Amino acid sequence: MRQGAFRVVLALAVVGIALLAAGCGKKSSSVTPLPSATCGPIQYKGDGKPDKIIASDFPLKGANRSLTTEMAKAVAFILSQHDWKAGDTKIGFQSCDDSTAQAGSWHPATCTSNAHNYAADDDMIGLIGTFNSGCAKLEIPVLNKASGGPIPMVSPSNTYPGLTVGGPGTASGEPDTYYPSGQRNYARVVWTDRFQGAANALFAKQLGLKKVFVLNDKETYGQGIATLFTLAAKKSGITIAGSQGWDKDATSYESLASLIKNTGADGVFLGGIVCNNGGKLVKDLRGALGSDVVLFGPDGWTPISATIQGSGAASEGMYISQPGIPIDQLKGAGKEFADNFAKTQGGKAPDPYTAYAAEAAEVLLAAIGNSDGSRKSASEELFKTDITDGILGNFKIDENGDTTLGTVTFFKISGGQSAVVKLITPDLSLIS
Repeated sequence: MRQGAFRVVLALAVVGIALLAAGCGKKSSSVTPLPSATCGPIQYKGDGKPDKIIASDFPLKGANRSLTTEMAKAVAFILSQHDWKAGDTKIGFQSCDDSTAQAGSWHPATCTSNAHNYAADDDMIGLIGTFNSGCAKLEIPVLNKASGGPIPMVSPSNTYPGLTVGGPGTASGEPDTYYPSGQRNYARVVWTDRFQGAANALFAKQLGLKKVFVLNDKETYGQGIATLFTLAAKKSGITIAGSQGWDKDATSYESLASLIKNTGADGVFLGGIVCNNGGKLVKDLRGALGSDVVLFGPDGWTPISATIQGSGAASEGMYISQPGIPIDQLKGAGKEFADNFAKTQGGKAPDPYTAYAAEAAEVLLAAIGNSDGSRKSASEELFKTDITDGILGNFKIDENGDTTLGTVTFFKISGGQSAVVKLITPDLSLIS
């Protein structure tokens, strides 16, 4: 072979290899994926290529990992039920993480960075999240002023009222500060802490508690639910023995436990999340207060398995509330989802919040499907949601972005397991 010919063949071979490499690395979609630093690859099993993408935004590291990973799987499951479409729009999905390994939970910098990535991606048409209300406070305003219109956002688990309404338990300027464009783009399928705070007060009353000490973890969610519980408790005739925040970085809570003991409180309300050193807090409280003082908290202590794992035997007898009804009491579409999704998880029944994630996906896909394909239009459609026989039952999304549902379930930890002990739907007079 002549040298010149060899060079030609070699050049063609190099081109061939380059084309082969390009073919191997070719994206399965024509849309621009969100950054791999915090988001998984695009999931899509429909015909052709996706036209748009949606994402979930949950903390995928730390104590809630098993729950939030399952919630993301539920979103993909719902998409598969819709043949990966919202109306005529083909939808791809990415599961994104707003946590850091060091924090073991959501992190402000990650939430902010994620939000800017969503807003900058023209193919991003909707978000399911966030999991934590504090993270939502950072992401909503960024998505609200995104180019091309506000990106619709549906949360399965934010319960802080200030994201949608003002009043008790919220900060000055809320919720308007989260919507700089003037158009609302945020909704949720979980009821707010106004219901949960009131339900916890009613439950404390039914337990016969007279004097309750209120703790909070100094975060948005914890401070809000603690305030709302306090207001409802006072309305219910319960004395507040005291109120204080706990430091999530503390190595001991023995002095805090001694302070509570000296007040003579017969109950302690734990307004916060288990990830914020909740296991150590419960251990120290139980060690100083004994088993006669009732420890109870809101859904920040879910998954309950994380509370049990973190505090061990000290969690025995603790009560935990969660908005909504138990998975085994869902009916119609809810039962169908629970049964079918469980088959994909080796028979394991889904967590209650997994059902909320699935419902959030249904609401978002309906809004996109009913829109003209733009972010602005999809956001507008969120507030026209009227669900009949949905996974969570019959409900609407009101003008603020809140669901019209309001039942709260209470679980008790016993023998290292949790069991439903009560369902409470607070009267609106106690909430207002």
